[in-house]
Amino acid sequence: MSLLFNMVMPGLLAVIALWGMAKKVDVYDAVIHGAANGLGVLARIVPPLIALLTAVAMLRASGFLELCARWAAPALRRFGIPPETAPLLLVRPISGSAALGVGADIMATYGPDSPIGRTAAIMMGSTETTFYTIAVYFGAANIKKTRYAIPAALCADCVGFLSAALAARLFFPA
Repeated sequence: MSLLFNMVMPGLLAVIALWGMAKKVDVYDAVIHGAANGLGVLARIVPPLIALLTAVAMLRASGFLELCARWAAPALRRFGIPPETAPLLLVRPISGSAALGVGADIMATYGPDSPIGRTAAIMMGSTETTFYTIAVYFGAANIKKTRYAIPAALCADCVGFLSAALAARLFFPA
């Protein structure tokens, strides 16, 4: 079975190269041109990513996330969201890797089968890294004005967080 999986990607690349040659495309030149374009996209994407990752690291190290979590706990309880997931709610729209770190901390502290752990896991799967996604895709498309994209995406994240808490309570009652 693993032999099959090991052959899928080289086989796919071979099929694409053969198809390109059949269409009389200079496949090597197309690959080089694509790689050059990819480097240009990378040059536009990396600075916002570095800024986002630095900001998240600073927020975590400073204790600001924990302070916000304590401040937001009453409102979160009112909406049925475990307050222990507040750092995840704050960091998930910014950085997926930071959210994975926070999620791992939640799982290590409360356990993956606890109501808090399950809620955090569902939140991870039902929300997006909004600012990361906008930085990457809008940066790649060279879009400077995000207009309504950020508010709409943050509203979708809020709905995802609320829905995750509801789903955890409905499908995994304590």
